[in-house]
Amino acid sequence: MSTSLFTDHYELTMLAAALRDGTADRPCVFEVFARRLPEGRRYGVVAGTGRVLDAIADFTFAERDLELLERTDVVDRDTLSWLADYRFTGDVDGYPEGELYFPGSPILSVRAPFGVGVVLETLVLSILNHDSAIASAAARMVGAANGRRMIEMGSRRTHEEAAVAAARAAYLAGFTATSNLEAARRHGIPTAGTCAHAFTLLHDSEEEAFRSQVEALGVDTTLLVDTYDITNGIKTAVQVAGPSLGAVRIDSGDLGVLARQARDQLDSLGAKNTRIVVSGDLDEYAIAMLRAEPVDAYGVGTSLVTGSGAPTAGMVYKLVEVDGRPVAKRSSHKESRGGRKEALRRHKETGTALEEVVYPHDARPEMGAHDRLLAVPLIRAGQRVDGLDTLAESRERLRAALVTVPWEGLKLSRGEPAIPTTFL
Repeated sequence: MSTSLFTDHYELTMLAAALRDGTADRPCVFEVFARRLPEGRRYGVVAGTGRVLDAIADFTFAERDLELLERTDVVDRDTLSWLADYRFTGDVDGYPEGELYFPGSPILSVRAPFGVGVVLETLVLSILNHDSAIASAAARMVGAANGRRMIEMGSRRTHEEAAVAAARAAYLAGFTATSNLEAARRHGIPTAGTCAHAFTLLHDSEEEAFRSQVEALGVDTTLLVDTYDITNGIKTAVQVAGPSLGAVRIDSGDLGVLARQARDQLDSLGAKNTRIVVSGDLDEYAIAMLRAEPVDAYGVGTSLVTGSGAPTAGMVYKLVEVDGRPVAKRSSHKESRGGRKEALRRHKETGTALEEVVYPHDARPEMGAHDRLLAVPLIRAGQRVDGLDTLAESRERLRAALVTVPWEGLKLSRGEPAIPTTFL
């Protein structure tokens, strides 16, 4: 599917002018970075890189796209002719998915003629800003859950395509499953789900609803017990399914109190292995508050798919080099650092991260025994590099990266970035 018109009018305006004045072919370097983390956050998670690479590969201008641009006078005929043959032919390096990033981290580097690279800005940023925001929030939630099962349930709270991307980013960050079946089809993510209140209300009694669900799905299913009265709901659930009932879900009320009461009641009914799933407007702070309660799994929706208060990662796509010469924006509060850059992360012998060092690509500092280079080749001469991480491998990368974060940096309280960034 062509993704070519997922670009901004102003990008094609710059392209048309550059083609006219002869600067469109000048070799350039564009970089993606975040000037700062969202307020109070201590680290960011790179997510969406795989989707970016797929989108760049699909980025061509179909006949219908060119007809629209001509009909609406967006660009002139020479630009239309240039776009008709568009393929990305440059190189891309970047932080792999699942890597952490900090203010100023050169997350993605695009090297291409100006015209080839400039039309990708909106496409690249829309994916990285969304997916990284979701993954960063999800990682905090997974940390707060402290090993308990996490289910992504936010599809009804966001755009239909964003829902699939959010499920992927959440899984990358450590969520166990998603309720979104399209995410399963596209990305192989495990799915989980249960009936909603509508199913209980459909039947003449709660018992009838539970019996129908158990007959269809077996006793290991999860029964939603808070449509009417939770105590009666749990009693009925165990009567219908027996003590081997898989789980009950509580979706409203004081979840900590209700989880304790539910655990006591389930145990008294002999359902000691029946799990308790809680959902209902959870975020990382609510999950952390429930850590001491007998909760086995969390279902998270709205807060996750909106980045838990930070719906964008705040990344920008800036021109930093032209014909090998560094260029930089100097606008107040929006300054950029010129020149193509790379980065390494320094660690203690124990593996704890100490600092992120960003340096000119041709002036790598001396590396210590425990330092690690961050960027990897992603595209060469327009072709995706072989052997890049799978989603499962990116998931493991993030798990390992979070182990290196200083303890203070994993707190949910507001604070400075977990490690400082040094620019050379």
